[in-house]
Amino acid sequence: MNGSPVMAQIRARLEAAFAPTALEIIDEGHKHAGHAGEGKGHFHVRIVSAAFAGQLPLKRHRMIYAALEGLMDNGIHALSIDANTE
Repeated sequence: MNGSPVMAQIRARLEAAFAPTALEIIDEGHKHAGHAGEGKGHFHVRIVSAAFAGQLPLKRHRMIYAALEGLMDNGIHALSIDANTE
């Protein structure tokens, strides 16, 4: 983790909401230099949590977006997600 405030907020919110057994947040901003979202964060989240058991991938993504409410408009421009139960 590079220590950015947005990454710290993402980590804190996801840990509080899902008690993950694994959580990785990758800053992918370097892949998006020069496009309209430049200056806002581009992140990839890999998360493993029992909270996703029985949920379809779309529901898992919605759960994560709900946990990150407010950050999607203030700090996160793009977010890719791998959410699994194991």
